[in-house]
Amino acid sequence: MTLVVLVNFQVRGFVKENWTPHNHVEFKRMNKNCFLNFDRLGFLMANGARTFLTVSKSTSRLLHLPPASSRFFPPFNSSFNGATFCSSTGTPSMSINLQSHAFARNPIRSKTPKPENPLSPDSSFESLKSKLLAKTPLLSSPDFKILPFRKGWPLVSCNGGKRNGGLASGWGLGWISLADCESLLALSGSKVTEDLLVYLGSSVEDDAVYWATDFSGADNLDAELGQRKLNFIELRMLMVATNWSDTWAMGQLAIAGHGRALLDWHRTSRFCGHCGERTVPMEAGKRRECSNQSCKLRIFPRVDPVVIMLVIDQENDRALLSRQSRYVPRKWSCLAGFMEPGESLEEAVIRETLEETGIEVGKVVYHSSQPWPVGRSTMPCQLMVGFFAYAKSLDIKVDKAELEDAQWHTREDVKKALTLSDYKKTQRSAAAKVEQLCNGVESRHSQSADINAEDGGLASMFFPGPYAIAHQLISSWAYQDNEK
Repeated sequence: MTLVVLVNFQVRGFVKENWTPHNHVEFKRMNKNCFLNFDRLGFLMANGARTFLTVSKSTSRLLHLPPASSRFFPPFNSSFNGATFCSSTGTPSMSINLQSHAFARNPIRSKTPKPENPLSPDSSFESLKSKLLAKTPLLSSPDFKILPFRKGWPLVSCNGGKRNGGLASGWGLGWISLADCESLLALSGSKVTEDLLVYLGSSVEDDAVYWATDFSGADNLDAELGQRKLNFIELRMLMVATNWSDTWAMGQLAIAGHGRALLDWHRTSRFCGHCGERTVPMEAGKRRECSNQSCKLRIFPRVDPVVIMLVIDQENDRALLSRQSRYVPRKWSCLAGFMEPGESLEEAVIRETLEETGIEVGKVVYHSSQPWPVGRSTMPCQLMVGFFAYAKSLDIKVDKAELEDAQWHTREDVKKALTLSDYKKTQRSAAAKVEQLCNGVESRHSQSADINAEDGGLASMFFPGPYAIAHQLISSWAYQDNEK
C-alpha cells in the first residue's frame, strides 16, 4: 500500500502541471528519474510520463499520515513553498515551510569542505595564522571576511546590500577584512590573534572564508563605525526587519544567528566542567579543549532543544493558545518548554502541556524545527521543535507560575486575527529603524527588542510574526481544509 503525497513546489526536472480541487497534483516528466531528498527521506519519482509522488506504508506510519483511502486536498496557500501532507481526517496539514523559517538555511554551511580543501576549517585556520604572521599578503590564500559581534549583536550595514528585486530587506551584514579588523581593534588597544576568530563557513563561488569575532571589549569604536554607516544591531530586531521573501537576507540572518550562538557558547565555555582548568579553542573554533594535559576534555557546541506545540481539540475546530506575563496586550502564542534529560520529544510535549494547562495530550505529530538564537541570553543555542498535539481533555487549569492565561480559540477567530495582522507593515517599520540606526539618525542605545504593531489594533488578538515557528504552526492549522 502506498500513500500519495502532494508537493506544491517545482522540483528540478518536473513542473507542476495543474491543481484539481479535491484531487491531486500531477507532474510533467521532463527528464530521467530523480530523487527528491526531503528531511532525510528519499522519494523516487516513477517512470511514467505523468506520475504520483509516493511513500511507503511504513513511512506513512512514521509521519502519522492517514491511509491511502483518504481524500486529499490542496494546501491552504497557493504561494506556499514546501512539502505539504494533507488529509480530510482530523490530522492537520503538515505544512513544512522551511523557506520562511528564520535562522534556517545558512548559505555558507550547506557543506563543510574536506580537510585538504583550502576553504576547510583546518586549512583556513593555517592560512589565517600565516596571514597574521606574514608581513606581506599571501596572494594564494582565500579572501577572509570577518563579522564582528558586540554582546551578541552583529555588525550591520545598510549600504550596498544585495537586492532581490522588490523584496530587499534594506540591510546586510557588516563584513570587514582582516586588515580592517586589525586596525579597528588597534584603536581599542587590542590585537588580533587566531584564537579570537571563529570559523563560520566558506563560499567556493567567492573563494572566501567567513569568520566571527567578539568586539564586546571594544567600546570606543562608535565614531569610526558610524563613518562607515555600520552599527551593531540587536538580532531580534533584524529578525523582524527581514522580509521573509528576501532569500538573500534570510541567509544573512541565518549566518548572524549561527555566529551569535557560536560566540556565546565560546564565552560561556571558558572553563572545563570536569577539572576547572581553562579551555582553549580548537579546530578554528569548532570545539574547545581543556588545557590541563591530564584532562584534555573535548567540549563541543551545545544545543538546547525546546518543544513548541499547537494543541488542538479532538474535533479539530479549536486550538489552545497561551499568554505569558511578559507579552504585550492581546498577544497569544503556542505552548512551549525545554526538554528534560531522559525524555523524548513527544514526552516533553505531553508533560509541558499537562504542567502548564492541565490538558492531557494523546497523539503528537511533528511539524518542523527552527534554530532560535534570540531566546534566553543564557541559552543562545536553542532549537525549537514544532508539533501538533491532540487534546484528550478540555478543562484548562493554568499554572500561573508559568503562564498568565490559556484559552481555546476557534479556527474562525484565529483566521480573523491572521487576516487583520499587518506583518508587512511591521517588517517595513523595523527595516526603516535599522536603516536609521546604521545612518546615526537614532540613538545607538534606543533599540527595542520587540516590535509589536503587527495588527494595528484591529484584531482582538495577534500572534508572533511569520519569522517564528509559532506562526507557522498556527497558520498551517488555521487554513487547513477541514472538509469532512
